[in-house]
Amino acid sequence: MAAHRIPVTPAIRALRLAGVRFSEHPYTYEERGGTRVSARELGVDEHTVVKTLVMQNDRREPLIVLMHGDMNVSARNLARSSGARSIEPCDPVVAQRHTGYQVGGTSPFGTRRLMPVYVQTTILDLPRIYINGGRRGFLVGIEPQEITRVLKPTVVDIALPRD
Repeated sequence: MAAHRIPVTPAIRALRLAGVRFSEHPYTYEERGGTRVSARELGVDEHTVVKTLVMQNDRREPLIVLMHGDMNVSARNLARSSGARSIEPCDPVVAQRHTGYQVGGTSPFGTRRLMPVYVQTTILDLPRIYINGGRRGFLVGIEPQEITRVLKPTVVDIALPRD
Protein backbone atom coordinates (compact mmCIF):
# COMPACT_ATOMS: atom_id res chain seq x y z
CA MET A 1 0.00 0.00 0.00
CA ALA A 2 1.30 3.45 -0.90
CA ALA A 3 2.19 5.79 1.94
CA HIS A 4 -0.45 8.42 2.60
CA ARG A 5 0.20 11.81 4.11
CA ILE A 6 -2.30 12.66 6.85
CA PRO A 7 -3.79 16.04 5.93
CA VAL A 8 -4.54 18.79 8.40
CA THR A 9 -7.84 20.04 7.00
CA PRO A 10 -10.39 22.47 8.44
CA ALA A 11 -12.30 19.35 9.55
CA ILE A 12 -9.31 18.01 11.49
CA ARG A 13 -8.76 21.41 13.10
CA ALA A 14 -12.47 21.58 14.07
CA LEU A 15 -12.39 18.06 15.54
CA ARG A 16 -9.27 18.84 17.57
CA LEU A 17 -10.74 22.14 18.79
CA ALA A 18 -13.90 20.33 19.90
CA GLY A 19 -11.87 17.67 21.74
CA VAL A 20 -13.14 14.82 19.55
CA ARG A 21 -11.09 11.63 19.67
CA PHE A 22 -10.72 10.24 16.17
CA SER A 23 -8.69 7.79 14.16
CA GLU A 24 -7.26 8.70 10.76
CA HIS A 25 -7.94 6.50 7.75
CA PRO A 26 -6.31 7.50 4.46
CA TYR A 27 -7.06 5.35 1.43
CA THR A 28 -6.56 5.43 -2.32
CA TYR A 29 -9.38 7.56 -3.71
CA GLU A 30 -11.19 6.41 -6.85
CA GLU A 31 -13.22 8.88 -8.89
CA ARG A 32 -16.94 7.99 -8.57
CA GLY A 33 -16.06 5.15 -6.19
CA GLY A 34 -18.07 6.55 -3.30
CA THR A 35 -18.59 4.74 -0.04
CA ARG A 36 -18.27 1.30 -1.66
CA VAL A 37 -14.62 1.98 -2.39
CA SER A 38 -13.82 3.65 0.93
CA ALA A 39 -15.48 0.81 2.87
CA ARG A 40 -13.58 -1.78 0.84
CA GLU A 41 -10.27 0.06 1.27
CA LEU A 42 -10.78 0.42 5.05
CA GLY A 43 -12.14 -3.13 5.44
CA VAL A 44 -15.35 -1.94 7.14
CA ASP A 45 -19.06 -2.39 6.50
CA GLU A 46 -20.35 0.25 4.08
CA HIS A 47 -23.25 0.91 6.48
CA THR A 48 -20.73 2.43 8.93
CA VAL A 49 -19.30 4.81 6.32
CA VAL A 50 -21.30 8.04 6.54
CA LYS A 51 -21.61 10.22 3.47
CA THR A 52 -21.90 13.99 3.78
CA LEU A 53 -24.37 15.39 1.26
CA VAL A 54 -24.85 19.09 0.59
CA MET A 55 -28.42 19.79 -0.44
CA GLN A 56 -30.64 22.84 -0.75
CA ASN A 57 -34.27 23.63 -0.10
CA ASP A 58 -36.73 25.38 -2.42
CA ARG A 59 -35.38 28.76 -1.18
CA ARG A 60 -31.85 27.68 -2.27
CA GLU A 61 -30.72 27.56 1.38
CA PRO A 62 -28.01 24.92 1.85
CA LEU A 63 -28.10 22.10 4.38
CA ILE A 64 -26.01 19.07 5.19
CA VAL A 65 -27.37 15.53 5.33
CA LEU A 66 -25.47 12.66 6.94
CA MET A 67 -26.52 9.27 5.59
CA HIS A 68 -25.28 5.67 5.69
CA GLY A 69 -23.09 4.90 2.71
CA ASP A 70 -25.33 2.05 1.60
CA MET A 71 -28.57 4.07 1.75
CA ASN A 72 -30.18 6.93 -0.18
CA VAL A 73 -31.93 10.05 1.11
CA SER A 74 -35.69 10.46 0.74
CA ALA A 75 -35.80 14.09 -0.40
CA ARG A 76 -39.57 14.10 0.17
CA ASN A 77 -39.24 13.00 3.81
CA LEU A 78 -36.35 15.41 4.37
CA ALA A 79 -38.45 18.28 3.00
CA ARG A 80 -41.26 17.36 5.40
CA SER A 81 -38.84 17.12 8.32
CA SER A 82 -37.21 20.45 7.51
CA GLY A 83 -40.38 22.38 6.72
CA ALA A 84 -39.38 22.94 3.10
CA ARG A 85 -41.52 22.39 0.02
CA SER A 86 -38.70 20.52 -1.69
CA ILE A 87 -35.07 19.46 -1.27
CA GLU A 88 -32.53 18.73 -3.98
CA PRO A 89 -28.79 18.14 -4.18
CA CYS A 90 -26.62 21.24 -4.57
CA ASP A 91 -24.62 21.66 -7.73
CA PRO A 92 -21.04 20.55 -6.92
CA VAL A 93 -19.64 24.05 -7.53
CA VAL A 94 -22.23 25.58 -5.18
CA ALA A 95 -21.62 22.86 -2.58
CA GLN A 96 -17.89 23.60 -2.65
CA ARG A 97 -18.57 27.31 -2.24
CA HIS A 98 -20.72 26.62 0.87
CA THR A 99 -18.41 24.07 2.49
CA GLY A 100 -14.92 24.89 1.27
CA TYR A 101 -14.52 21.20 0.39
CA GLN A 102 -14.25 19.50 -2.97
CA VAL A 103 -17.06 17.03 -3.71
CA GLY A 104 -15.81 13.59 -2.67
CA GLY A 105 -13.94 15.20 0.22
CA THR A 106 -16.80 17.00 1.97
CA SER A 107 -16.83 16.85 5.76
CA PRO A 108 -19.60 18.21 7.98
CA PHE A 109 -16.90 19.53 10.32
CA GLY A 110 -15.09 22.81 9.69
CA THR A 111 -17.30 23.99 6.84
CA ARG A 112 -16.78 27.47 5.45
CA ARG A 113 -20.42 28.36 6.14
CA LEU A 114 -22.58 27.21 9.06
CA MET A 115 -25.52 25.18 7.76
CA PRO A 116 -28.24 23.11 9.38
CA VAL A 117 -27.24 19.47 9.69
CA TYR A 118 -29.63 16.52 9.45
CA VAL A 119 -28.50 13.05 10.52
CA GLN A 120 -30.20 9.74 9.83
CA THR A 121 -31.29 8.42 13.24
CA THR A 122 -29.83 4.92 12.79
CA ILE A 123 -26.31 6.36 12.36
CA LEU A 124 -26.39 7.28 16.04
CA ASP A 125 -26.99 3.62 16.98
CA LEU A 126 -23.65 2.46 15.55
CA PRO A 127 -20.64 1.94 17.84
CA ARG A 128 -18.25 3.71 15.42
CA ILE A 129 -18.59 5.52 12.12
CA TYR A 130 -16.22 6.61 9.38
CA ILE A 131 -16.83 10.07 7.94
CA ASN A 132 -14.92 12.31 5.59
CA GLY A 133 -12.00 14.17 7.12
CA GLY A 134 -12.07 17.01 4.61
CA ARG A 135 -10.14 15.59 1.69
CA ARG A 136 -10.71 12.95 -0.98
CA GLY A 137 -9.26 9.65 0.20
CA PHE A 138 -9.34 10.51 3.88
CA LEU A 139 -11.89 9.38 6.47
CA VAL A 140 -11.88 9.71 10.23
CA GLY A 141 -13.32 7.19 12.65
CA ILE A 142 -15.39 8.64 15.49
CA GLU A 143 -18.11 7.70 17.92
CA PRO A 144 -21.41 8.84 16.36
CA GLN A 145 -22.44 10.69 19.53
CA GLU A 146 -19.74 13.23 18.64
CA ILE A 147 -21.92 14.30 15.70
CA THR A 148 -24.68 15.16 18.14
CA ARG A 149 -22.34 16.96 20.53
CA VAL A 150 -20.38 18.97 17.96
CA LEU A 151 -22.82 19.58 15.10
CA LYS A 152 -26.12 19.74 17.03
CA PRO A 153 -28.01 18.13 14.13
CA THR A 154 -31.68 17.48 13.63
CA VAL A 155 -32.22 13.72 13.90
CA VAL A 156 -34.42 12.41 11.09
CA ASP A 157 -35.60 9.13 9.60
CA ILE A 158 -35.13 9.69 5.87
CA ALA A 159 -33.22 6.60 4.67
CA LEU A 160 -34.21 4.67 1.59
CA PRO A 161 -32.64 1.45 0.35
CA ARG A 162 -30.07 2.04 -2.37
CA ASP A 163 -31.10 0.77 -5.78
